[in-house]
Amino acid sequence: MKEISIVIPVYNEEKNIPVLIEAVRAAMDKYGKSYACIFIDDGSSDKTFEVIKGLKKAYPFLKGIKLKMNFGQTHAIVAGFDIAEGDVIITMDGDLQNDPDDIPRLLAKLDEGYDIVSGWRDKRKDPFLMRKLPSSMANWIISQMTGIKLHDFGCTLKAYKKGVVKNIKLYGEMHRFIPAIASYMGTRVAEIRVKHHNRRYGVSKYGISRITKVLLDLIAVKLFLSYSRNPMRLFGAVALGCFFLGFLCAISTTIAKLTGQLPVTGNPVFFLMILMGIIGVQCILMGMLGEMNVRIYHEFSNRPIYVIDEAI
Repeated sequence: MKEISIVIPVYNEEKNIPVLIEAVRAAMDKYGKSYACIFIDDGSSDKTFEVIKGLKKAYPFLKGIKLKMNFGQTHAIVAGFDIAEGDVIITMDGDLQNDPDDIPRLLAKLDEGYDIVSGWRDKRKDPFLMRKLPSSMANWIISQMTGIKLHDFGCTLKAYKKGVVKNIKLYGEMHRFIPAIASYMGTRVAEIRVKHHNRRYGVSKYGISRITKVLLDLIAVKLFLSYSRNPMRLFGAVALGCFFLGFLCAISTTIAKLTGQLPVTGNPVFFLMILMGIIGVQCILMGMLGEMNVRIYHEFSNRPIYVIDEAI
């Protein structure tokens, strides 16, 4: 079994792979531990997978799988997690913008007792308006909403202890939120500056349109982190707010009736009171259904509701 698995999702990167695999070999041979390099071809339309197969003889530590279609980076990373061996998993991009020489530094930081070490591209070689500015704004929003203070959630170059990621279910664009999702289990997260290079070959697969997907996934992550254990807290808070507003409407309706200003049936506040009551009851019922679903999920999935850090 290899001690370290390096997972690299690729999509139409046929020219980059030969250069990248040699750079990985040079960096990891100096580190002195056994490793495997796993390329996940995410449904490329060029000769990416043929290049991977052609390099296998020269690089015995190389592994490769090809997905049926372009599922997206998150799904490709999950495929790599599923076949990764060893205690540590490294993820990095296949476009040569991440530097394999930073991998030993990530591992050294991981050895200090952290569960996740994330790369920070502080001197990022990307266009400012289209990539760097939206990324900076997104990183600030994610940090504020999740409570995990990282400068660069979008950097694929990260090191994980395998136990952290093996029980995390990812979809959408969730791979960038792994540190936040893992915090649900009490993980220790660190960040180090890493090098970032200009793309040599090919074109970027990401554009500004990705922002919408990331924001929607962020809302899902925030709700999951805050209310997945106790959904009644979310729905109950909304219900109490509706009941309180309905109570104020009832007082207003009563005063208007007693002072002769408006009859009950002709007062729009009366109908707002009824609406608030109905919404409040529905939220209570939804909270109850959520609580039952949480209990069913934990009982039938056999997934632990706690994670042990150490035992003697």
